[in-house]
Amino acid sequence: MLPAVVKLCCGISYRHLRSMAGLQRTAVAVIGQEITHLQRSGQIQHHMRKLVGLNYDEPTPEDINSVPAKEDQLVYIKQGQEAMRKALNMLEEKDGWNVEITQSNGDVICSKVIPGSTKVFRLEAVLEASPDELYDLLFVRLEEMHEWNPSIQHIKVLKQVGPETIVTHEVSAETAGNLIGQRDFLTVRHSSKQKSRIYLGGASIKLESFQPQEGFVRAEDGPTCIIIEALDKDSRRSRFTWLLNMDVKGWLPKSIVNQTLPRAQLDFTRHLRRRLTASTTLG
Repeated sequence: MLPAVVKLCCGISYRHLRSMAGLQRTAVAVIGQEITHLQRSGQIQHHMRKLVGLNYDEPTPEDINSVPAKEDQLVYIKQGQEAMRKALNMLEEKDGWNVEITQSNGDVICSKVIPGSTKVFRLEAVLEASPDELYDLLFVRLEEMHEWNPSIQHIKVLKQVGPETIVTHEVSAETAGNLIGQRDFLTVRHSSKQKSRIYLGGASIKLESFQPQEGFVRAEDGPTCIIIEALDKDSRRSRFTWLLNMDVKGWLPKSIVNQTLPRAQLDFTRHLRRRLTASTTLG
């Protein structure tokens, strides 16, 4: 399984989901508020009044949480926010999705060909964990992922850009039966919280100081997105939606890649469930 397949480790139109249009508006509001209230040179700058043609409500004073950021940090923050916006746009489009895999436990993977992009995959599952619990595992403690996911050799946070944005380097493990082989990834990841939903988005970036390493093919993510939503107010169960959008690079036939990626999503979800079960047992 490829490490990028855990992206967010940074992608909805099923009957058990809420209206996708409502989801899109909420997500856009989250991103819009963050961009709008970044503090720069002691002034509040207003950016992106409209995202993808949709208005978002002006936040009330108590909603404002200004984040001091240096000039170089703002670049990464905006890259992460833009990646999330694009990924949510893909999810918002209801037409063109085709079912790839349906599991007996209810997990479903659909695919869609995006113009000018590779084939993208959307996994939907229900997990026995709260949104905050999943956020902790998939973002806050990201560097520990290799401990419970055997497809990961390591994930290292290269830059911590405030509490919501990080830049990471990830290397896949060399495992038997991996048709695609080892890859490494350089990714900007961004997170947003809105009431009962958590959004994790990301995309590949380039750093002059961190060129592709010898012996690895550097694959590219994105934009990708994970949406974690509480099933109800008092439940510890979460609806998990994951858009996977990746170019593995190299000379692999598309047919092999398109068979491997959705299976890798299922593998990741299986490892994640085992980790959650182990936490419950220890707790």
